[in-house]
Amino acid sequence: MRRLSIHLALALAFGQGAARLPAADLRPNIIFILADDLGYGDPGCYGQTKIRTPNIDRLAAEGLRFTAHYSGNAVCAPSRCVLFTGLHPGHAWIRNNREHKPEGQEPIPADTVTLPRLLQGAGYVTGGFGKWGLGGPGTSGAPLQQGFNRWFGYNSQSAAHNFYPVSLWDDDRIFPLANPAFSAHDTFKPEEDPGDPRSYKRFQGTQYSADLIAGEARKFIRQHRDRPFFCYFPTTVPHLALQVPDDSLQEYLGIWEDPPYPGGKGYLPHFAPRAAYAAMISRMDREIGRMLDLVAELGLEERTIFVFSSDNGPLHGEHEGLAGTDARFFHSSGGLRNGKGTLYEGGFRVPGLVRWKGRIPAGTTSHRTTGFEDWLHTLLELAGLENLIPKEIDGISFAPTLLGQPQPERPFLYREFPAYGGQQCIREGQWKLIRTGLMPNRKTLAAGRQPTLELFDLSADPGEQHNLAEQNPDLVAHLLTLMQAEHQPSQRFPFPALDP
Repeated sequence: MRRLSIHLALALAFGQGAARLPAADLRPNIIFILADDLGYGDPGCYGQTKIRTPNIDRLAAEGLRFTAHYSGNAVCAPSRCVLFTGLHPGHAWIRNNREHKPEGQEPIPADTVTLPRLLQGAGYVTGGFGKWGLGGPGTSGAPLQQGFNRWFGYNSQSAAHNFYPVSLWDDDRIFPLANPAFSAHDTFKPEEDPGDPRSYKRFQGTQYSADLIAGEARKFIRQHRDRPFFCYFPTTVPHLALQVPDDSLQEYLGIWEDPPYPGGKGYLPHFAPRAAYAAMISRMDREIGRMLDLVAELGLEERTIFVFSSDNGPLHGEHEGLAGTDARFFHSSGGLRNGKGTLYEGGFRVPGLVRWKGRIPAGTTSHRTTGFEDWLHTLLELAGLENLIPKEIDGISFAPTLLGQPQPERPFLYREFPAYGGQQCIREGQWKLIRTGLMPNRKTLAAGRQPTLELFDLSADPGEQHNLAEQNPDLVAHLLTLMQAEHQPSQRFPFPALDP
């Protein structure tokens, strides 16, 4: 796997022309907002009509909206690894979710070159607020070991399934909360009545984690207004469980037919699941608005880059109706095929918004293909830190596109995922080749499911309904050759169908 020592990367960068770097007080602040399981069609600026997202829509109106932006992978941890390292899934260290006991996920190595470490080494103060998922407490992958001066929120993905936890992480210390202890996968007791709204109150607490985390992010911005900062805000919204304070829920109660979800399919019951999903997103949007207002209050709008995206697609298709979610009702996938866990478009084509007042033309749209691996290169270039960009990354800067300048089309975008049956895909221009069923299990074998190979013309068929592989054998062969070249074997995440 492609890796470069962080110490070597910084030594090379500063040894080869650090004098060309702009003064620290001229570098832009970066606020990177990452939603959790938010679909391409969930924000209003991407076609949503039921859920109110005025502040996300404001980012689009005052900045640039991408229509072909892709997360790093189809689930949480590998997607975030791509984001921070600039390496696509065929080269990245983390390629699937993998939980470690007692808490946390598979850690990235100590000397991994990550975006926050590069920014920190260049004089940025760095803070992360939300969900981590790249290494448990005390491991090489913990956030304070990977370039963050400040961390507040969850470390483990599984702990983040409960918005009323008994504690969060405050840097490397446990921060206790006044919430009752219950599992995010709890369900009703035999004596509790699923038809009685009062029965659902047991799955609420008094301190809503998303509010506390957003408050700490704003405090960080205010404290560091006088020096360049990187504020990473990986909110847990709208990932399950469906939990939201009553004041936000009230906004959507009674608008639609909304049968209760009584539990039993994982995650907590909710008596108004559609209203809860919408309210969670609108409450997140409210926090984004508060962040926008704070930056304006501090006079930092022209010095601050806002980014908004999602770590993967919504609970649709493969996860249809999981735990009361109704992505079909909200059109969360935006008409794209399938959702989280798959490499069809609905699984990893996500919202992509960038606002930099005075620098990025307002109200613009780009159809350029971009991916999470591109952010490291792009943000360092916008910050005037080109010398810090590692040579062996897969990301391609789209800074020219953001600044309204012409730019060649991205050569291709590659993804692989050794889970959910084993998948691999590549997009080149309008064409996308996808292979599924590459890691069959007992269930798929018993069902007689065979590996598939599909070719789609996304310009004419964004919903991936018409397989054109048989009509284009030469193109299929070309794309298969490209895919084969992009995979490097991983001992930690073997992929037998692709490994030599």
